[in-house]
Amino acid sequence: MNNELENIAVMQWLLLAVGIIMEVCGTTCMKLSDGFSNLVPSVLTFVFWGIAFTIFIFALKTYDLSLAYAIWVGSGLVIVSIIGILYFKEPANALKIGSILLIAIGVTGLGVSDLIR
Repeated sequence: MNNELENIAVMQWLLLAVGIIMEVCGTTCMKLSDGFSNLVPSVLTFVFWGIAFTIFIFALKTYDLSLAYAIWVGSGLVIVSIIGILYFKEPANALKIGSILLIAIGVTGLGVSDLIR
Protein backbone atom coordinates (compact mmCIF):
# COMPACT_ATOMS: atom_id res chain seq x y z
CA MET A 1 0.00 0.00 0.00
CA ASN A 2 2.82 2.43 0.86
CA ASN A 3 4.48 1.77 -2.52
CA GLU A 4 1.17 2.57 -4.24
CA LEU A 5 0.97 5.91 -2.43
CA GLU A 6 4.54 6.72 -3.46
CA ASN A 7 3.67 5.96 -7.10
CA ILE A 8 0.66 8.27 -6.91
CA ALA A 9 2.80 11.04 -5.40
CA VAL A 10 5.36 10.66 -8.19
CA MET A 11 2.61 10.82 -10.83
CA GLN A 12 1.18 13.98 -9.23
CA TRP A 13 4.58 15.68 -9.35
CA LEU A 14 5.08 14.52 -12.95
CA LEU A 15 1.69 15.98 -13.89
CA LEU A 16 2.65 19.34 -12.42
CA ALA A 17 6.08 19.17 -14.11
CA VAL A 18 4.54 18.49 -17.54
CA GLY A 19 2.19 21.43 -17.02
CA ILE A 20 5.14 23.67 -16.19
CA ILE A 21 7.02 22.49 -19.30
CA MET A 22 3.98 23.24 -21.47
CA GLU A 23 3.70 26.71 -19.92
CA VAL A 24 7.40 27.34 -20.62
CA CYS A 25 6.94 26.20 -24.23
CA GLY A 26 3.97 28.55 -24.60
CA THR A 27 5.87 31.47 -23.12
CA THR A 28 8.87 30.78 -25.37
CA CYS A 29 6.56 30.66 -28.38
CA MET A 30 5.18 34.05 -27.33
CA LYS A 31 8.67 35.49 -27.76
CA LEU A 32 9.19 33.64 -31.03
CA SER A 33 5.84 34.89 -32.38
CA ASP A 34 7.30 38.41 -32.55
CA GLY A 35 4.09 40.08 -31.48
CA PHE A 36 1.90 37.50 -33.25
CA SER A 37 3.55 38.26 -36.60
CA ASN A 38 4.86 34.68 -37.03
CA LEU A 39 1.97 32.25 -37.52
CA VAL A 40 3.37 28.95 -36.20
CA PRO A 41 4.75 30.23 -32.89
CA SER A 42 1.58 32.32 -32.45
CA VAL A 43 -0.64 29.26 -32.80
CA LEU A 44 1.68 27.15 -30.65
CA THR A 45 1.45 29.76 -27.89
CA PHE A 46 -2.25 29.02 -27.49
CA VAL A 47 -1.81 25.27 -27.93
CA PHE A 48 0.89 24.99 -25.27
CA TRP A 49 -0.87 27.33 -22.86
CA GLY A 50 -4.16 25.47 -23.36
CA ILE A 51 -2.46 22.19 -22.51
CA ALA A 52 -0.65 23.79 -19.57
CA PHE A 53 -3.76 25.24 -17.98
CA THR A 54 -5.72 22.03 -18.52
CA ILE A 55 -3.01 20.06 -16.75
CA PHE A 56 -2.83 22.68 -13.99
CA ILE A 57 -6.56 22.32 -13.36
CA PHE A 58 -6.08 18.58 -12.85
CA ALA A 59 -3.04 19.20 -10.61
CA LEU A 60 -5.21 21.42 -8.39
CA LYS A 61 -7.33 18.39 -7.55
CA THR A 62 -4.36 17.16 -5.52
CA TYR A 63 -2.32 20.21 -4.53
CA ASP A 64 -3.20 23.25 -2.47
CA LEU A 65 -3.58 26.28 -4.73
CA SER A 66 -0.92 28.28 -2.88
CA LEU A 67 1.64 25.49 -3.23
CA ALA A 68 0.86 24.51 -6.82
CA TYR A 69 0.75 28.07 -8.12
CA ALA A 70 3.97 29.09 -6.37
CA ILE A 71 5.80 26.08 -7.77
CA TRP A 72 4.24 26.65 -11.20
CA VAL A 73 5.20 30.31 -11.40
CA GLY A 74 8.59 29.98 -9.71
CA SER A 75 9.72 27.01 -11.78
CA GLY A 76 8.43 28.57 -14.97
CA LEU A 77 10.21 31.82 -14.19
CA VAL A 78 13.52 30.08 -13.53
CA ILE A 79 13.32 28.00 -16.71
CA VAL A 80 12.17 30.91 -18.90
CA SER A 81 14.95 33.09 -17.46
CA ILE A 82 17.53 30.47 -18.36
CA ILE A 83 16.09 30.17 -21.88
CA GLY A 84 16.13 33.95 -22.20
CA ILE A 85 19.76 34.18 -21.19
CA LEU A 86 21.06 31.19 -23.17
CA TYR A 87 18.87 31.17 -26.29
CA PHE A 88 17.69 34.75 -26.70
CA LYS A 89 21.02 36.18 -25.47
CA GLU A 90 19.36 38.39 -22.85
CA PRO A 91 21.82 40.18 -20.58
CA ALA A 92 22.73 38.51 -17.31
CA ASN A 93 24.58 39.94 -14.34
CA ALA A 94 25.34 38.65 -10.86
CA LEU A 95 22.19 40.19 -9.35
CA LYS A 96 19.94 38.61 -11.99
CA ILE A 97 21.54 35.19 -11.63
CA GLY A 98 21.50 35.42 -7.83
CA SER A 99 17.82 36.35 -7.87
CA ILE A 100 17.00 33.41 -10.14
CA LEU A 101 18.88 31.12 -7.73
CA LEU A 102 16.90 32.49 -4.79
CA ILE A 103 13.65 31.75 -6.62
CA ALA A 104 14.87 28.22 -7.36
CA ILE A 105 15.72 27.72 -3.68
CA GLY A 106 12.28 29.01 -2.70
CA VAL A 107 10.52 26.65 -5.11
CA THR A 108 12.56 23.74 -3.76
CA GLY A 109 11.62 24.73 -0.21
CA LEU A 110 7.94 24.79 -1.14
CA GLY A 111 8.22 21.33 -2.65
CA VAL A 112 9.90 19.97 0.44
CA SER A 113 7.33 21.65 2.69
CA ASP A 114 4.61 19.63 0.98
CA LEU A 115 6.44 16.42 1.85
CA ILE A 116 6.61 17.15 5.60
CA ARG A 117 2.94 17.94 6.22
